[in-house]
Amino acid sequence: MERYRHLNTYLKEKFGERTLKIPVDGGFTCPNRVTNASKGGCIFCSSRGSGEHLKLKPIPEQVKEHLESYRGKRANKFIVYFQNFTNTYDSVCNLKKKYDSSLIDDRIVGIDIATRPDCINEEIVQLLKSYKSKYDVTVELGLQTANNKIGKLINRGYDLEVFTNAVKLLNKEKIDVVVHMMIGLPNETKNDIMETVEYINSLNIQGIKIHSTYIVKGTVLEKWYDEGKYKPISLEYYLENLIYVITHLNKEIVVHRITGDAPKDLLVAPEWNLHKKWVLNGVEKIMKERNLYQGIENIM
Repeated sequence: MERYRHLNTYLKEKFGERTLKIPVDGGFTCPNRVTNASKGGCIFCSSRGSGEHLKLKPIPEQVKEHLESYRGKRANKFIVYFQNFTNTYDSVCNLKKKYDSSLIDDRIVGIDIATRPDCINEEIVQLLKSYKSKYDVTVELGLQTANNKIGKLINRGYDLEVFTNAVKLLNKEKIDVVVHMMIGLPNETKNDIMETVEYINSLNIQGIKIHSTYIVKGTVLEKWYDEGKYKPISLEYYLENLIYVITHLNKEIVVHRITGDAPKDLLVAPEWNLHKKWVLNGVEKIMKERNLYQGIENIM
């Protein structure tokens, strides 16, 4: 029995069989980098964005290569995942061209767009809605924390009201929302983690990605680390708070991931971030020993 709602199980139930994601680099940038160029965007974000590496090939070629690789033989259904940077940061016309160019195979059943809440508006939502007649549509929004002071400290570039409004716009057209949450941000307390979970539960959210805060080369966070202004969290601290999040999370929310993968060649610290199984196995072991499940402590 699963201790929390795993994405793979959810997708199998939804589409009737194993369904995998195809990560795509749409050649986007981030408005936080453009408008806050002197600060370099969010303090933890490298020049590569959230993807492990940038792909300089045309979008259809990226999708085709994935489908023709060994990964394409692991499933019969796929979701195109626009991953790197802010994938709604362009004109609606250009967005449509890029999204359309990825939908080149009948095995593609969905499209997943990673973006920022300050890059969601009515026009973009209507564009996303137009794909719903044929595809499953999901939008991923980076929240990281519900604490506006920490949001400002990490140079997030928007406050909680902006996030709330973006979720409402997507809810209105029944577009699934996946929220990104980070544990171990500078100046973060246990109370901040508690309030972030409470805030997520208060919204109509369908999925969550939970990440630890790790340091990569070329970021403001690396500079703070070198100067002794930031100390990375331990694996034990992460597991303790990750379990708190899961056990207090609305049981209907799908847990897309519980650890982030830092590019090996860019990771500065903590070293344990390279060992994904330490997190996966650690959470499973502790929750089994304590007989814990997702939402068991949620009183909302």
